[in-house]
Amino acid sequence: MKSRLRSHLIELMLIPGLSGHEDRVRKRIAAMLDGMGAVSRSDRLGNLISTFEGDPDAPPVMLFTHMDQLGFVVRKIREDGLVRVERLGGVPERAVASQAVTLCVAEGRDVAGVIANMSHHATPPEEKHVVVPVRDVVVDTGHASKSELEAAGVRIGTPVVYSPRVVELAGDRIAGTSVDDRAGCAVLLEVAHALTARVGGPTVHVVFAVQEEFNLRGAVVAARALAPDIAIQVDIMLATDNPGMVERGSMELGAGPGISLYSFHGRGTLNGVIPHPAMVELFVDTAASEGISLQRSAQCGVLTDNSYVQVVGEGAAVIDAGFPLRYSHSSLEVCDLADLEELTRLLIACIGNVGPEFSVLRDREQP
Repeated sequence: MKSRLRSHLIELMLIPGLSGHEDRVRKRIAAMLDGMGAVSRSDRLGNLISTFEGDPDAPPVMLFTHMDQLGFVVRKIREDGLVRVERLGGVPERAVASQAVTLCVAEGRDVAGVIANMSHHATPPEEKHVVVPVRDVVVDTGHASKSELEAAGVRIGTPVVYSPRVVELAGDRIAGTSVDDRAGCAVLLEVAHALTARVGGPTVHVVFAVQEEFNLRGAVVAARALAPDIAIQVDIMLATDNPGMVERGSMELGAGPGISLYSFHGRGTLNGVIPHPAMVELFVDTAASEGISLQRSAQCGVLTDNSYVQVVGEGAAVIDAGFPLRYSHSSLEVCDLADLEELTRLLIACIGNVGPEFSVLRDREQP
């Protein structure tokens, strides 16, 4: 399992897929599903859905993660060939300077660039520690004019992402440009692999969603169409075992998967997730019976698709499950394959424990 997780994660991280422009990622995942004998389909928004039919008396499950990544879009091409961009998603400005980027024109035609940084020798003392806002960022592709760059296929609206990169660290730890959430995609592929050979269990809709980084759009459309009773989102959990994070919680890289007991964005949408008690019980009890170490997260500043999926139709019993991640939304994020492997085992076991007797009613009888 771990070798497949590693292979799928690395392959998917090397495919650019800005939010709203996930086609390359979706096509590759569809091919992976096809290779394991799983049928998939795409909806109008670009979500990829693979349904595994099960017991009609058991509550149907939507297990989902997102395919997209954050980045930029071209806002203006200057006459000298330099490019101005707009941010798409929660790009932290202090992580931007001097990064290599890819302007996504088409497969085999993408344009390489670098985010310009003022020469240190020419930077006034009062500006040496100033973070440049995205509105002032300039991308240099090496082209000498607007006409040259346009001839290469770059236009206003062209997607721009951090240049796809994978760095294999010590042990089972991997750094990459879009661990969030190609790692989740790798996990769901492994769960789908298990579902192709299962006997019994609920109907499971495995969904690879779009536009999560752009205000959480894709999964809501899928949920409206599928009307699940249970929705399990797989996403990152903020690792707190690195400098500056130790007081934020107790989520350690390499210490196993986690569940979120509370998330709240705290700004903008003012949305979040308080998980359904039946789902918390399911994950806690299953982890204990399977001998899986389960971590817990409660964070402000975090927002997931389940914030909206939980209120679709008559409402779904939701929970956010995931894996510890260091340096979220940076050009290189870090995860541990051991956490992904244990998360996969946990998800497979939890789904297997959902039968006709599993109740999502708030006033269900306690065992």
